[in-house]
Amino acid sequence: MNDAIRMKDQPASERPRERLATRGPDALTHAELIAILLRTGMKGANVVQVGQNLLQRFGSLNELARASVDQVRDTPGIGRDKAVTLVAAFALARRMEQERREDSPVLDNPPTVVGFMRETNRLNNVESFQALLLNTRKRLIRLEEISRGLLDTLLVHPREVFRAAIAANAAAVVLVHNHPSGDPAPSEADIKATRDLIRAGQLLKIEVVDHIIIGRASADRAKDYASLRELGHFYT
Repeated sequence: MNDAIRMKDQPASERPRERLATRGPDALTHAELIAILLRTGMKGANVVQVGQNLLQRFGSLNELARASVDQVRDTPGIGRDKAVTLVAAFALARRMEQERREDSPVLDNPPTVVGFMRETNRLNNVESFQALLLNTRKRLIRLEEISRGLLDTLLVHPREVFRAAIAANAAAVVLVHNHPSGDPAPSEADIKATRDLIRAGQLLKIEVVDHIIIGRASADRAKDYASLRELGHFYT
């Protein structure tokens, strides 16, 4: 790659460090972010190309993140110090993710779930079906919006719910949707969909903890939500 363009020969505005400083990290490719950690390239390949070579060799960021110092070093242009820097960066990312999960709320009862989700759903004028993806301790991994429908009409398929759960390696899910009318009472369609999802979860060994419908409190309705588990609809 003798025709490689050296970083110092590029306009300052095009260099990864300057672009990160002015436009933020999301403006950079994986290879460019890696290049910032590596700092320098090698003869015949600039530092971004070395980053691209690393990604091609390991196939993905996830595989690169699992690599040892010796495995990373076994790439042209990567010495011990660069390999140590990369391994340390990925180790910090894993620790940050672990901290995030440990600080995530435990979502194992309706009042806690509704407190967490009320503001998200308060201004929705159409039905939005969401899945709270949980780990084995019922702590939140992430929130996924599965589908969005018309006024008081929502279609959801088990494969959409559990595709997200499997991708997140979730052990359990809490299903949440809103009723724009304000009345959180479940419809027959809500009850049927819940039972279908429970059965699908049982096959996949992913627990459906609850299905909660969020509405609005009123003079004759103290609670602004309904829990299908509390209402006795959790049987198949």
